[in-house]
Amino acid sequence: MLNRLKAFLPLIAIFALASCNASGDNPGTEYAPQMYHSIPYEPLTQIKDKDRGEWLSNREDGLGEFYNSNPNNAYEQNVKLPVAGTVRRTADGVLPYRLGKDDIEAASLIENPLPETEEILAEGKRLYELYCDHCHGPSGQADGKVSPIFQGVPPYTAPAQRGLSEGHVFHVITYGIRRMGAHGSQISPEKRWKIVKYVKQLQKQ
Repeated sequence: MLNRLKAFLPLIAIFALASCNASGDNPGTEYAPQMYHSIPYEPLTQIKDKDRGEWLSNREDGLGEFYNSNPNNAYEQNVKLPVAGTVRRTADGVLPYRLGKDDIEAASLIENPLPETEEILAEGKRLYELYCDHCHGPSGQADGKVSPIFQGVPPYTAPAQRGLSEGHVFHVITYGIRRMGAHGSQISPEKRWKIVKYVKQLQKQ
């Protein structure tokens, strides 16, 4: 057994020396290179040299491992500008809010894009406690810890407040009203809609 091991020692030494022969883009002999060298098109890199990484490549197209340009696109780029008029939606499919501060009537007609589920109400409650509780109170009765300082906070169950649409409430959270500051820069649209769902639930109590 020992003699067999000695016979393999020269091969092991040669392999070890070859593995250490690294320079430039060549890291030397690698184990399973396809596990950590990605060959798909990369949007943020642009390597047009078709021979780059040829020493490593076993791609079916015969090109270098690091070549990642897209010959089907203009200038061989991997990214393209979106189609004219494209509007980016959020992860929840919500369009950007484009109404101005004074467009309260138009805002009242907007429907909440989120469904009224237990998960959304629970998240709305959590967000409400972070951003709204201190003024509006835990039950929306204008009995928050700082409400004595900011006089005039109406309870959600007041007749003038109970009938407000979800779009109206969202607009007020976004731009503020009277002494209430705007929260559009602090809370994402999805989170604002979740707060609205919880506020409407408080109004039903």
